[in-house]
Amino acid sequence: AQKLATDDETPVEKQSEPATTTESSGDNDETNKDAKKEDEDENEEDKGKEKPNKGNGWDGPEYSWTQTLEEIDLRVPIKLNIRVKSKDIIVKFERKHLYVGLRGHPPIIDGETFAELKKEESMWTLDDGKAIHIVIEKINKMEWWSRVVKTDPEINTRKVQPENSKLSDLDGETRSMVEKMMYDQHRREAGLPTSDEQKKQDMLKKFMEAHPEMDFTKCKFN
Repeated sequence: AQKLATDDETPVEKQSEPATTTESSGDNDETNKDAKKEDEDENEEDKGKEKPNKGNGWDGPEYSWTQTLEEIDLRVPIKLNIRVKSKDIIVKFERKHLYVGLRGHPPIIDGETFAELKKEESMWTLDDGKAIHIVIEKINKMEWWSRVVKTDPEINTRKVQPENSKLSDLDGETRSMVEKMMYDQHRREAGLPTSDEQKKQDMLKKFMEAHPEMDFTKCKFN
C-alpha cells in the first residue's frame, strides 16, 4: 500500500514542472507581445509601408532599385522573347520626372519622381540586351527616397541601413551632417530630445543655475 501511494503521488509531482514551464512561457509571450505592440505604436505613421530590400530600395514586379545617399541604382528587366538593342530603348530624365520604355510598347515607368534629380549626370545602359540599367543622381544627397516615382508603394525609410564604408567615403562636412541626422532620428524614435533640443535644454539649465533669484516656471523656448 505504501508503494502504491508513492506511485500515485509521482504523476502529481511531474505535472507541477510543466505547469511552471508553461507559466514562464506565458510571461515570455506577454513580454514579446508588449515589445511588438510598443514597436507598432512608435511607428504608427509607417504602417502600410514596405520594408526596404537589402540595398535600401524596393523589389517590384516590373523593376527593382537600390540607393545610397547620392544616387539611385535601378534595373528594369526586359520581358520580351526577342533581343532588343539600344535604339529600341527610350529613357527620358527630367528634373522631377522619369520615363522608361520600349518603342512600340506601353511605358514601364512614366511618372513624377520622389525628389529632384540631376538629369545631366543621370545615365542608362543596356545590359546584354536583357535589362535596362539606370543610375539616377540625386540633387539632395541628405535624403533617402521612399520610392522612385510617386505611383510606387512607399518603403519605410526608418528601416534603411546605411553602410559604414559608404559613410566614410563622404567628405568631412557631409559626413558630420549625415551622422547628426542619423543620431537625431534614433533619438526621436526613442522619444528623446534631438541634439539641437538638448543644447537648448543645457543652455537653459546653466542660465537657471546662474540666476537662482529668477522664476523659470513658465519659461519656454520659441
